[in-house]
Amino acid sequence: MPTRTHKNRKKRGHVSAGHGRIGKHRSHPGGRGNAGGQHHHRIMMDKYHPGYFGKVGMRQFHVLKNRKYCDTANVDKLFNIAGEGVYEAAKSAPSGKAPVIDLIEKGIFKLLGNGQINVPVIVKAKFFSKLAEKKIVAAGGACILSA
Repeated sequence: MPTRTHKNRKKRGHVSAGHGRIGKHRSHPGGRGNAGGQHHHRIMMDKYHPGYFGKVGMRQFHVLKNRKYCDTANVDKLFNIAGEGVYEAAKSAPSGKAPVIDLIEKGIFKLLGNGQINVPVIVKAKFFSKLAEKKIVAAGGACILSA
């Protein structure tokens, strides 16, 4: 940006350049950065940033996030996840020969019960809701728990 466009050009010739004669424009009169949040800037912190200081909850030392990870899917999306041709295979399969859908392989650990299913399939997952299990068994399929 050229010098002629700086706002400071308008202040040339005015002694204090807009900062007043008495207070003086000093380097960091309130401290640098977030200094004084619990002291001289307390009102601002309490007003605009409530809850900034302090702790909440219990500490957990060695957090392994993958232990809690549990992606879910509903019964109505079962064949979308399984891929092409699985629904047709399930429909045309002779009794006792249902296709296997391994949800863990697809990254889904829990099957929930929203939606309908009318063909027998064998589903492998870590968890099943009661309704999901009920619907799959009612359609002639099976739920296999695997770790």
